[in-house]
Amino acid sequence: MKNLKTGLVILSMMLFAGIANAGGVGYIDYAKVIDNYEFAKRATKEVDAKGLEMQQYLVDKEKEYKSLDTPLKKQAFEQKTAQEFKAREDAYINLKNKREQEVYTKIRDAAKAVMVEQKLDAIMDQRGVFVGGVDITDLVINKLKSAR
Repeated sequence: MKNLKTGLVILSMMLFAGIANAGGVGYIDYAKVIDNYEFAKRATKEVDAKGLEMQQYLVDKEKEYKSLDTPLKKQAFEQKTAQEFKAREDAYINLKNKREQEVYTKIRDAAKAVMVEQKLDAIMDQRGVFVGGVDITDLVINKLKSAR
């Protein structure tokens, strides 16, 4: 019985020590970070420019299509254009995914650094926090700006 009581006392002390050492949860407003991060702005502009380039390509090809005079020429043109557009679309999607991943990785790395500095246990997106937590959005933005 004495060993059981001693074990319970030790267990409760460990639990309370764990709670006392807990740093809490931080959260960031990801949209605000994106809006204030130059690298993310440049990446978004690059992806948007590629999207506009694809739209212009379609407009140009539509004009070309209308100038064709025979159904056979139109069919061959459609097939060729579909292949070209698919290649452009794949390149666009790859660029978009690559840039999004680069931005996300840089933000995640900055958030991890802030988590360590602030001795937090975890960082969540603001939308996942109903009550409590510590807003570290500005700290992450500052970390990203200083990492240039």
